[in-house]
Amino acid sequence: MPRLSASLLLGLVSVLLTTSPCGVRADSPIAPSFPYGSQKVRGVNLGGWLVLEPWITPSLFDATGNDNIVDEWTFGQHQDPSAAEAALKVHWDTFYTEADFAAIAAAGLNHVRLPIGYWAFEVGPGEPYIQGQLPYFKKAIDWAGNHGLKVIADLHGAPGSQNGYDNSGQRLDAPRWPYNGTDIARTKAVLKTIADTFTSNSDVVSIIAPLNEPLGTLGNDVLSPVRDYSMSSYDSIRHPSNSSGQSNSVVLIHDAFTNSSYWSGFMTAPDYQGVAMDTHIYQVFKNNQLVLTEDEHIELACNQSAVLSDYDLGIIVGEWAPAITDCAKYVNGRGIGARYDGTYPNSTAIGSCAGMTGSATSFSDDYKTFLRKFWEAQVSAYETGYGWIQWTWKTEVGTGEEWTYKAGLDNDWIPNDPTEKKHPNICKN
Repeated sequence: MPRLSASLLLGLVSVLLTTSPCGVRADSPIAPSFPYGSQKVRGVNLGGWLVLEPWITPSLFDATGNDNIVDEWTFGQHQDPSAAEAALKVHWDTFYTEADFAAIAAAGLNHVRLPIGYWAFEVGPGEPYIQGQLPYFKKAIDWAGNHGLKVIADLHGAPGSQNGYDNSGQRLDAPRWPYNGTDIARTKAVLKTIADTFTSNSDVVSIIAPLNEPLGTLGNDVLSPVRDYSMSSYDSIRHPSNSSGQSNSVVLIHDAFTNSSYWSGFMTAPDYQGVAMDTHIYQVFKNNQLVLTEDEHIELACNQSAVLSDYDLGIIVGEWAPAITDCAKYVNGRGIGARYDGTYPNSTAIGSCAGMTGSATSFSDDYKTFLRKFWEAQVSAYETGYGWIQWTWKTEVGTGEEWTYKAGLDNDWIPNDPTEKKHPNICKN
């Protein structure tokens, strides 16, 4: 298994020797390859491909026959490495192909968000990750360019996990990243490598997102290193070390699940140029949302217009979905049930998951009509800001299809043209 490369070692040394963020530069305005703010971002996430998620490809995990395999870390840890590598190779070769990028473009979308984990770039001693993702990441950028799509290069998993979620690579009771200076320095070194590699291709990779979903709800012990890391990332992206000039890549900072007031005045012009904010909006992971009626779900979505308008930076809703339950298999983690039907630990059933998830062929006409209304309400609200990236383009066939853009297209709750509306006044009633 490949280990730390020489370039990453040098980057790691440089960030370890840096005790504070690089000095702020009064940079010139950038010229991004997409007119953010004047044309709406409309796109999809390519979830579950280069960063595994059990709910997106449950058969990949079930085929191991080992209930202890719950994320990409344990996928390499609890089975023969050669078997794990062979399974991943098949997955990487087949789950996404250029045909998907052609279909995404044909659906009238203009962006894909492409998650990647730090382990694609370096694996430390004792870490069981299987490498091999990076060639596919680069191939995906080529495919996106072939079909006129912009790419958001999204660092989705950091050493020690920035949130403890399985989609960070390692499912933990609590994140370790914010409390470990070495892990933060490693992440800065990886981000520097991403910036040095991809900012020269900003015609396609128009945005770099330095870190997905750090768990800021835990307080300042997380938020303080996130702010430091965000400023350091800006310097790496705006001023890549292999270029004498500044790059035109937009820096997309996640809001760490905090509100707009926390970020007031943070990384704004003129000292910082080409910075935008990423927020993720779901209505499925809290009981007070799961109990809402269909009309209340729509109203809550429409109300996000006012929330988004409060951000100082341009705002992209980088993850959201038409789902209104947490019924999709493994969506709360492999081996963990749903709050909605009471199979989640210490939960009380709200309703039945039957007909709410799985294959779209099981969805009633009434449910699909609602999904269309809810999709349109969210699109209407999120276009108050810079736009939106739905999670996700697809899942394994027959699982969690209420979440996916592709199933929505195939079953008519998402239009072939994302500007087409059956319910144009959905948020005006």
